[in-house]
Amino acid sequence: MTIKDTPEEWEIRSSETPFRGAKTSVRTDEVVMPDGSTARRDYQVHPGSVAILALDDDDRVLLIKQYRHPVRQKLWEIPAGLLDVPGENPLHAAQRELYEEAHVKAEDWRVLTDVYTTPGGCDESVRIFLARGLSEAQGERFAAEHEETDLQHARVLVDELVQGVLAGELHNNCLVVGVLSLVAARGGAGLDALRPAEAPWPARPFEA
Repeated sequence: MTIKDTPEEWEIRSSETPFRGAKTSVRTDEVVMPDGSTARRDYQVHPGSVAILALDDDDRVLLIKQYRHPVRQKLWEIPAGLLDVPGENPLHAAQRELYEEAHVKAEDWRVLTDVYTTPGGCDESVRIFLARGLSEAQGERFAAEHEETDLQHARVLVDELVQGVLAGELHNNCLVVGVLSLVAARGGAGLDALRPAEAPWPARPFEA
């Protein structure tokens, strides 16, 4: 048996969108089950996201701390952002987010992993990049607004982050998945064997 996710789409008898927000919406589908019955499935429709595990020459990861209202916590996270434009090249979006949230640029970009954040209730897919060869970006800093006006920044050693994840002290999905994927890649074929930055992404197709 090959352990690999596979595309499949069950019949939808009806579909409606009871809520539309600024960036996401909620959809209700009536889905035909294997026994012929139907069940209603509510889920958030999401444009997709990118996240960046930016690793400096001292083996530290660039982090931001941001208030997240749904969970009523300030979370340590890696830079991330929405794919605002349909079909947008995710590498370009990631480079923009790293600049806007940290005023940093990177010379070496690779795909660390692709994940569905909450596939039972949301169709969001996130591409997590590994960015190395960091330096301060040129030009003016991005004008922050809303929660981003209260961001904190830090650079933390990879080993410390792993300890924090396993101790239940760090909870952001992209940070947890990104750091543990980094450690796994190092223990396997190495970081240079990771997929190129513009590797295909079936969940969010784009033009290179």
